[in-house]
Amino acid sequence: MIYRFRVILDNDTEDDIFRDIEIRENDTLEDFHNTITQSFGFDGSEMASFYVSNDEWEQGEEISLFDISDEANARLMNETTLNDVVHEAQTRLIYIYDFFSMWTFLVELAEIVEEAEGTDYPNLMFVHGQIPDEAPERSFEADDLDDFNDEFDDDYDIDDYESLDFDENWN
Repeated sequence: MIYRFRVILDNDTEDDIFRDIEIRENDTLEDFHNTITQSFGFDGSEMASFYVSNDEWEQGEEISLFDISDEANARLMNETTLNDVVHEAQTRLIYIYDFFSMWTFLVELAEIVEEAEGTDYPNLMFVHGQIPDEAPERSFEADDLDDFNDEFDDDYDIDDYESLDFDENWN
C-alpha cells in the first residue's frame, strides 16, 4: 500500500508551505526523512526526529535519526517502518529537522491507496510555497509558560540547603 502524506511547515505566517508525498507503507522513517528533507531543499545533514502525535498535535514518543539516548529501547528511524507508527487510527506525526534551527513540520496521513504501476516511490506529488531562509521562530504565549512553571512548582527554595535531605559531606 502507498501512504499519501501532507507535510506542512509549522509557521505563524499567512503563507502555507507544504509538500504532498507518496511513500510505501513499509519504507522506513529514515526513507521518509530523506524524502522530506529533499522536497524542502535541505541537505539532510542535520539531526532530526519524528514524534508520534495525537489529534491535538501534542508531541509523543520520539523516533530519532541517530541513537543519542541513554534508553536501551529508544526507537530509531532506520529500524522503524511507516506502518509501525502510522495507520488509519494514528495519522499524525511531528517532524523536527535541525535541532538548532528547529524546523518543525506537521505530518498527516491523508490517504492510503494501491500502488500505481509505473510510479517510482517515494513520489513528490505536489509542492506549495517556498521555504524561508530561516526557520520560523517559535512563539510561546505567557499562559503556556505559566502552565510549564506550574507543572514544576514544587515549593523548593533553591538557596535553602538546610531543608534538603542529603549529606553534603558525601564525598
